[in-house]
Amino acid sequence: MLNGNEMAAGHPYFEIGGWEVSSNNQLLAYGVDTVSRRKYTIFFKNLKTGEIFEESIKNTTGEAVWANDNKTIFYTVKDKTLRSYKIYKHILGTSVEDDQLVYHENDPIYSTYIYKTKSEKYLVIGSESTLSSEYRILDANNPNGNFIVFQARQEKLEYSIDHQRDRFLILTNHKAKNFQLMETPEYKTGIENWKSIIVNRDDVLLEDVDVFNDFFVLTERKNGLQKFRIFDLRKNKEHYLSFEEADYYAYTTANPDYFSRLLRYGYTSLKTPNSVFDYNISDRSKTLLKQQEVIGGYNADDYITERVYATARDGARVPISIIYKKGFEKNGQQALLLYGYGSYGYSIESVFRSSRLSLIDRGFALAFAHIRGGEEMGRYWYEDGKMLKKKNTFFDFIDCAEYLIEENYTSKNKLFALGGSAGGLLMGAVVNYRPELFKGIIAAVPFVDVITTMLDESIPLTTGEYDEWGNPNEKKYYDYILSYSPYDQVEKKDYPAMLITTGLHDSQVQYWEPAKWVAKLRDYKTDNNILLLHTNMDFGHGGASGRFEAHKETAMEDAFMLMLLGINE
Repeated sequence: MLNGNEMAAGHPYFEIGGWEVSSNNQLLAYGVDTVSRRKYTIFFKNLKTGEIFEESIKNTTGEAVWANDNKTIFYTVKDKTLRSYKIYKHILGTSVEDDQLVYHENDPIYSTYIYKTKSEKYLVIGSESTLSSEYRILDANNPNGNFIVFQARQEKLEYSIDHQRDRFLILTNHKAKNFQLMETPEYKTGIENWKSIIVNRDDVLLEDVDVFNDFFVLTERKNGLQKFRIFDLRKNKEHYLSFEEADYYAYTTANPDYFSRLLRYGYTSLKTPNSVFDYNISDRSKTLLKQQEVIGGYNADDYITERVYATARDGARVPISIIYKKGFEKNGQQALLLYGYGSYGYSIESVFRSSRLSLIDRGFALAFAHIRGGEEMGRYWYEDGKMLKKKNTFFDFIDCAEYLIEENYTSKNKLFALGGSAGGLLMGAVVNYRPELFKGIIAAVPFVDVITTMLDESIPLTTGEYDEWGNPNEKKYYDYILSYSPYDQVEKKDYPAMLITTGLHDSQVQYWEPAKWVAKLRDYKTDNNILLLHTNMDFGHGGASGRFEAHKETAMEDAFMLMLLGINE
């Protein structure tokens, strides 16, 4: 449908964002970003003739949704802070200037978006903040109608909706810390009509639901790992699709066919290349469709993965996923790279990446700390690592590092740490607390000037993140954020070697944050360790685009660590 390589010619950065085919399979709407600012222009293509239409729509999220008439599309635009805040309706062949405003999200802590249910019966407008959500629905056969509120927003009420037959399935935290699955009649959508199907459990987080006409699949996470719970409406039975490895990541894919009896899902682990399966609901058989090819004679059996637990200073058990090559000796003399993130309830998954083999084959172990602030161990795991409990994130990471040293996976002069964005904040905080613990630190697009940024509402993402970090206009949050903000806590002391990267067009962490952090570090630090700032003048927050450019960034990070260890080949 699109040849990205040809389209990217002449652009230092190029990304195809959302793409959506009309119901009659004849038209394609797709978004393009050539700056890396995450502001997409939507174009239209006739898939039968190959014609690219003259009309285009700028400053969008890149996502477009077709109504069932195959000529009306809905799209979302961004304000000056890059918040998605307005949804417009466009009729193909008409002027963009005449597009009708359908919805305006006035609350600056909310962002909005639109999608169509898999059943293709409803268009759905969603509005979300960190801790609250709200939806509006419209018959997709009637694009000129009015959207109706599904359930009005309430403070700390989160929910998502999927249409199935004559009902909606609702995944929600209503009276459920780890979420529950509920249902409501198609035309009685208020919360007073919701009925529980799967109730809350303290040790299981409900993460997602995939809906088909005669079955649905609930993704559950227990002890940090996913399982698929399958409800067959034909047979009125349920069963689990489980997985064998002790540490892995499984996920359902797009599954666009609402009437299918096959579930398509992906499976991977730190040593298992990404694999795509079809699972037959009727006879419970699996079919491997494709596995990622790894050139160079890769053999998964040459590598060992582990899942261990470090005890944090307050007694919490923090999972760590580890991979190394056979022959790795736990004698304290090996190099180890520890990765962490720990924010927004984002779980770090054990996925395979061939680019990691370069380090692992040179004797490194790679470890991934599933620290609080993520959601690996349930909703409470996230809430224990945000707002006025944010320091748990940093201390968990430090305690994981000390555990790996105590268990002889590595030593202080062979231990490296890596984190990006909010994980870059983690790196900045950790290196202020325990600089002597690491040989080297890599902080990618790091969010390190927390107080200044969170006080400036003109900067992208600021107002929508008060529920994550706290609003520093309130003194208790100001004081707490200031006490860990990496830029503000730089001191006159020795720091480890550091590589800090940023992008000129970064839309989430503006390039000046890491630049001023590096300047202050250079002014304050009392050591002679190398401190590098790399600013990519062509890219933004997500790094390089294209098949190979991203590997150059990985190679630079690897070379930094190998240089510090004196490894030259």
